[in-house]
Amino acid sequence: MSILKAFTDTHPDRGVAELARELGLHKTTVFRLLAALEHEGMIARTESAGVYRLGPEAIVLGAQALRSNDLRTAAHAELVALAETCGETTSLEVLVSDDEVLILDEILSRHLLGSTPSIGWRGPAHATSTGKVLLAAERYDDPDAARPRAASLARLVKVTPRTITSAARLERELQTIWKQGYATANEELEPGLVAVGAPVRNHERRVVAALSIAGPTTRLSPARIPDLAELVRRAAERVSQHLGCPPVRGAATQLRNSVRPLAASASPSESRTRR
Repeated sequence: MSILKAFTDTHPDRGVAELARELGLHKTTVFRLLAALEHEGMIARTESAGVYRLGPEAIVLGAQALRSNDLRTAAHAELVALAETCGETTSLEVLVSDDEVLILDEILSRHLLGSTPSIGWRGPAHATSTGKVLLAAERYDDPDAARPRAASLARLVKVTPRTITSAARLERELQTIWKQGYATANEELEPGLVAVGAPVRNHERRVVAALSIAGPTTRLSPARIPDLAELVRRAAERVSQHLGCPPVRGAATQLRNSVRPLAASASPSESRTRR
């Protein structure tokens, strides 16, 4: 599994020696495992001697995983409708390990600018609208669950000059997001890119994902944000209904009942431990 995960967008082709060095395995062990994976079609050799990449069976397996994802199935039609309505790229994203978001599904903008496919992309949650929505939900929907994450939130990576890198500032924004029901990311992930995200809830009213609308600053102007926020919020509510979500109490009520300072949410020992 470590070998398969070593093939990424930035390193699609890997050699035996490179994998052995990176994974801390003997070259003969890596070669033997690659041979087994190649036999099953999960790995394929390239034209370069001794260089491998993911094989056709990995594509099949990934496609099957997407098709079997209930969340993606419930959201896809809404993503399509949302993209048609606003004319921008729409996505379904979830929070994964190390405070990153993962794009489960995406409908590209009808415009050439801002239409790069990125299903499967992972990025820093604090720099994305969907990530901030999910962090806010984790913080205020279930404050106890957020404790282990407090330490990592104290080390926020600066992606662009506008990325939030202060834990105190992020907490203030998460409170605002939870009150208003949506989040924005204004050139915090990439210069010139603006996104608006809203939460998706499951049958237990727990936030399990987020929808977003994203596009360039030339089209997603500040004056347009409120209308886009309402569009994505309503689409997220409909996806939540597809997942069996019953009526939700007002976010402001939830916030009053659950808000606690980020710094106080973790004990000294917990603050030293990443989840």
